Amino acid sequence: MKSKVNFIILLFTFSVSVFGQERSDGARPTEKDKTEAIPSGSYLKRGEAIGKAKKVSLPSVLKEPNKYAGKTVHIEGIIVRSCKMEGCWAQLAADKSGPSVRVTMKDHTFFIPLESAGAFARAEGIFSVKTLSKEHVDHLINEDGAKFDNRNSDGSVTEVSFEATGIELRKLGR
Repeated sequence: MKSKVNFIILLFTFSVSVFGQERSDGARPTEKDKTEAIPSGSYLKRGEAIGKAKKVSLPSVLKEPNKYAGKTVHIEGIIVRSCKMEGCWAQLAADKSGPSVRVTMKDHTFFIPLESAGAFARAEGIFSVKTLSKEHVDHLINEDGAKFDNRNSDGSVTEVSFEATGIELRKLGR
């Protein structure tokens, strides 16, 4: 009887462990996600379709981020850098030399090509203002050379970020 109970406990523990990993692990990018070419005549679409959210300019948001925090909006700009491991984030700026915002893909469920830098992007999602821990900042810097001009004395960063529910990319003419 005791061995039967131990077996059931072991089976239950294994099941919880396996299902827990699937939920917390998130999606993984496919090779197509990582390498698909960004078209110049149309848009490469990832995530949910861009809807009818109010379009706002990135400079306006960065000037008054708390005004837009928690609101679903539509933004546009140039990708100045992106994640080189999975395509799970990008830095988006109104122009190549302007201030940027880090865009993450909602719940890590979709990805952009690894070579997205230089593409025009339009995205829909929600802005937030949050403090990133020193460990998270260090991870972003080490992952792909993310840059933070405003590190706090403890190594953390107060960041305006954007969680995209959908993103569309188009290659700019050279």
